[in-house]
Amino acid sequence: MIIAVGIDIIELERIEKVWNRYRNRFIERHFTQEEIDYVFSKSNPLPSLAARFAAKEAFQKCWRESYGWKEVWVSRTSRKPELCFSERIQEELDAKSWVAHLSLSHSKEYAVAIVVLESKVNA
Repeated sequence: MIIAVGIDIIELERIEKVWNRYRNRFIERHFTQEEIDYVFSKSNPLPSLAARFAAKEAFQKCWRESYGWKEVWVSRTSRKPELCFSERIQEELDAKSWVAHLSLSHSKEYAVAIVVLESKVNA
Protein backbone atom coordinates (compact mmCIF):
# COMPACT_ATOMS: atom_id res chain seq x y z
CA MET A 1 0.00 0.00 0.00
CA ILE A 2 1.29 3.46 -0.86
CA ILE A 3 1.75 5.66 2.21
CA ALA A 4 3.00 8.85 0.52
CA VAL A 5 4.41 10.25 -2.70
CA GLY A 6 6.87 13.12 -2.90
CA ILE A 7 8.22 14.83 -5.99
CA ASP A 8 10.67 17.65 -6.46
CA ILE A 9 11.94 19.41 -9.57
CA ILE A 10 14.83 21.84 -9.57
CA GLU A 11 16.31 24.11 -12.20
CA LEU A 12 19.96 23.31 -12.87
CA GLU A 13 20.56 27.05 -13.22
CA ARG A 14 19.57 27.52 -9.56
CA ILE A 15 22.03 24.84 -8.41
CA GLU A 16 24.71 26.32 -10.64
CA LYS A 17 24.30 29.76 -9.02
CA VAL A 18 24.71 28.27 -5.55
CA TRP A 19 27.60 26.12 -6.82
CA ASN A 20 29.42 29.15 -8.21
CA ARG A 21 28.95 31.23 -5.08
CA TYR A 22 29.13 28.74 -2.18
CA ARG A 23 30.54 25.54 -3.70
CA ASN A 24 32.36 24.03 -0.71
CA ARG A 25 29.84 25.17 1.89
CA PHE A 26 26.90 23.94 -0.18
CA ILE A 27 28.45 20.53 -0.86
CA GLU A 28 29.67 19.92 2.69
CA ARG A 29 26.37 20.98 4.25
CA HIS A 30 23.98 19.03 2.02
CA PHE A 31 25.73 15.89 0.77
CA THR A 32 27.41 12.80 2.17
CA GLN A 33 30.90 11.79 1.10
CA GLU A 34 29.41 8.95 -0.97
CA GLU A 35 27.27 11.44 -2.90
CA ILE A 36 30.18 13.84 -3.34
CA ASP A 37 32.44 11.07 -4.68
CA TYR A 38 29.77 9.99 -7.15
CA VAL A 39 28.95 13.42 -8.56
CA PHE A 40 32.61 14.35 -8.94
CA SER A 41 33.18 11.18 -10.98
CA LYS A 42 31.04 12.83 -13.68
CA SER A 43 32.41 15.26 -16.26
CA ASN A 44 29.61 17.66 -15.24
CA PRO A 45 28.63 17.10 -11.60
CA LEU A 46 25.75 19.61 -11.52
CA PRO A 47 22.92 17.45 -12.94
CA SER A 48 23.73 14.59 -10.56
CA LEU A 49 24.10 17.00 -7.65
CA ALA A 50 20.75 18.61 -8.46
CA ALA A 51 19.03 15.22 -8.73
CA ARG A 52 20.34 14.24 -5.30
CA PHE A 53 19.17 17.54 -3.83
CA ALA A 54 15.74 16.93 -5.37
CA ALA A 55 15.67 13.39 -3.89
CA LYS A 56 16.20 14.76 -0.38
CA GLU A 57 13.41 17.29 -0.93
CA ALA A 58 11.07 14.66 -2.39
CA PHE A 59 11.58 12.37 0.60
CA GLN A 60 10.93 15.27 2.99
CA LYS A 61 7.52 15.65 1.36
CA CYS A 62 6.75 12.05 2.40
CA TRP A 63 8.14 12.29 5.92
CA ARG A 64 6.26 13.96 8.75
CA GLU A 65 9.35 15.15 10.64
CA SER A 66 12.21 17.39 9.60
CA TYR A 67 15.67 15.86 9.34
CA GLY A 68 19.21 16.91 8.52
CA TRP A 69 20.43 17.04 4.93
CA LYS A 70 22.88 14.21 5.50
CA GLU A 71 20.31 11.91 7.14
CA VAL A 72 18.98 10.97 3.72
CA TRP A 73 21.26 10.28 0.80
CA VAL A 74 21.33 8.67 -2.60
CA SER A 75 23.47 5.59 -3.07
CA ARG A 76 24.49 3.93 -6.33
CA THR A 77 25.57 0.53 -5.02
CA SER A 78 23.44 -1.13 -7.68
CA ARG A 79 22.43 -0.15 -11.19
CA LYS A 80 19.63 2.08 -9.98
CA PRO A 81 19.86 4.82 -7.36
CA GLU A 82 18.35 4.15 -3.96
CA LEU A 83 17.73 6.16 -0.84
CA CYS A 84 19.72 5.44 2.30
CA PHE A 85 18.91 6.77 5.74
CA SER A 86 20.37 7.66 9.09
CA GLU A 87 19.90 5.10 11.80
CA ARG A 88 16.95 6.91 13.39
CA ILE A 89 15.02 7.20 10.13
CA GLN A 90 15.82 3.62 9.09
CA GLU A 91 14.64 2.33 12.48
CA GLU A 92 11.31 4.10 12.07
CA LEU A 93 10.91 2.81 8.51
CA ASP A 94 11.67 -0.73 9.69
CA ALA A 95 9.31 -0.47 12.66
CA LYS A 96 6.47 0.53 10.33
CA SER A 97 7.51 -1.93 7.60
CA TRP A 98 7.87 0.92 5.13
CA VAL A 99 10.19 1.07 2.14
CA ALA A 100 11.10 4.09 0.01
CA HIS A 101 11.35 3.84 -3.77
CA LEU A 102 13.30 6.47 -5.72
CA SER A 103 13.46 7.56 -9.33
CA LEU A 104 15.77 10.33 -10.60
CA SER A 105 16.04 12.06 -13.93
CA HIS A 106 17.65 15.16 -15.36
CA SER A 107 17.72 17.06 -18.59
CA LYS A 108 19.70 20.02 -19.82
CA GLU A 109 17.65 22.40 -17.65
CA TYR A 110 16.02 20.41 -14.84
CA ALA A 111 16.53 17.58 -12.37
CA VAL A 112 13.62 15.71 -10.86
CA ALA A 113 13.15 13.10 -8.17
CA ILE A 114 10.13 11.12 -7.09
CA VAL A 115 9.86 9.11 -3.92
CA VAL A 116 7.12 6.59 -3.18
CA LEU A 117 6.82 5.48 0.42
CA GLU A 118 5.22 2.04 0.54
CA SER A 119 4.07 -0.24 3.31
CA LYS A 120 5.38 -3.80 2.96
CA VAL A 121 2.42 -5.00 5.05
CA ASN A 122 -1.05 -5.32 3.55
CA ALA A 123 -3.54 -3.27 5.48
